[in-house]
Amino acid sequence: MVRLPTALLAACGLLAGRALGALDVDLNDPASIKKAAALVAEDLLSFYHGDEPGWVPGILPGPPPDGDYYWWQGGAMWGTLLDYRNVMKDDTYDDTIFQALQFQVGDDKDYNPANWSASMGNDDQAFWAFAALLAAETGFRDPKPEQPQWLALAQAVFNEQTNIDRRVEGGNCDWGLRWQVYRTNNGFDYINTVANACYFNIGARLHRYTDNSTYGELAEKTWNLMWRLGYITEDYDVYDGAHLPDCTGINKAQFSYNAAMLLQGCAFMYNVTESDEWKERVEGMTKGIIRVFFAQDGVAFEPSCEPPPGSCNSDMESYRGYMHRWMANTIQMAPFLRDTILPVLKTSAAAGVKQCTGGGNGRMCGFHWTSGQYDGQLSASLEMNVLGALTALMMPDVAPPLTNTTGGTSKGDPDAGQTKTELPTFSPITTGDKAGASILTILIITGALSAFAWMSLD
Repeated sequence: MVRLPTALLAACGLLAGRALGALDVDLNDPASIKKAAALVAEDLLSFYHGDEPGWVPGILPGPPPDGDYYWWQGGAMWGTLLDYRNVMKDDTYDDTIFQALQFQVGDDKDYNPANWSASMGNDDQAFWAFAALLAAETGFRDPKPEQPQWLALAQAVFNEQTNIDRRVEGGNCDWGLRWQVYRTNNGFDYINTVANACYFNIGARLHRYTDNSTYGELAEKTWNLMWRLGYITEDYDVYDGAHLPDCTGINKAQFSYNAAMLLQGCAFMYNVTESDEWKERVEGMTKGIIRVFFAQDGVAFEPSCEPPPGSCNSDMESYRGYMHRWMANTIQMAPFLRDTILPVLKTSAAAGVKQCTGGGNGRMCGFHWTSGQYDGQLSASLEMNVLGALTALMMPDVAPPLTNTTGGTSKGDPDAGQTKTELPTFSPITTGDKAGASILTILIITGALSAFAWMSLD
């Protein structure tokens, strides 16, 4: 059994009253939580312009330096909103969510659009698959038959990430999923936790949704790899990863979304198998997360980047919202953990709401929840955090994720996904090609010189 620290139990006392702040929400009143969450969702969408003329549907402004956000954070936002709409029963943004998830599927219907290849990581692709899976698991509107289907999109991503061209063959890192999709990208030699945890998570959820044990077997194979490499320790610390050739010299930075992603996957595996092994793992992951990421009076904190002077980037600033949602989803999958997890989620949510006093409307949220006050920051990531925290408070009391035998209607395709993930190549240049290019170059230069001569005439 996971025992809560004395400081955490004391902090729970603040929940008897209202969580002070511009949102003015009573965390003991579902109606009040819904009202506050609707305001935060509205504020979150104020950062999105993809449904306006001249903007690209699905993505937040970026990537840097053109905006604060990378492509993957669009997928993360739609996942946050899908959980919100399902828990709060608010369909206000359904058309926007649907358009976004369909627009970014790419030519091969695998959430790997060619225009994002220069920065495409397996984790980036997976966050869009998470959103597609949520659409299937929460009964979101099914696309028309000629459009890509939610379940098939998630299967396409999983199948592509199973392919050996994205993995390491042989040696200590054997079967490790690379961080980056393409060998031309920096990070192709980094075998990190987030890429492998994403794959594990998708596999566990596909196992439960489809009742196909192959997905579960591949998920467990990935868990065993991370355990063997020491990315997950016996104390359930979760480290960031290591480089080839041998995956030693581990980067021991710990980030909340890595651990929470593994926790959620373990909970799905436990729900399917009801095995003592997965029960032990989901209990261990829960204990580790509370110890590492809620150490400061039960409030979410990023220990690897948040302590002053702080070095969390816009990606890292969004992690705690996912952690809250995935911990709440864990309660749905493993209800025996409710009394361990829910008090932490409430204490942390109260601290998050308390500092939502910024921006022009006086309710925008900052990042440093443990400070007790707004820190002046503004971003979609920070609104996602609070929306995720509020959603998580009510998630354990709604129906668990659907499967294809409990009301799920999304159509799948076990063979979805392209088999080749290398960048496009071109046929060799022939002598004729060179001759044609030379003639074309001569014509262009001659024309340009004639034009310059004409312009120089008085």
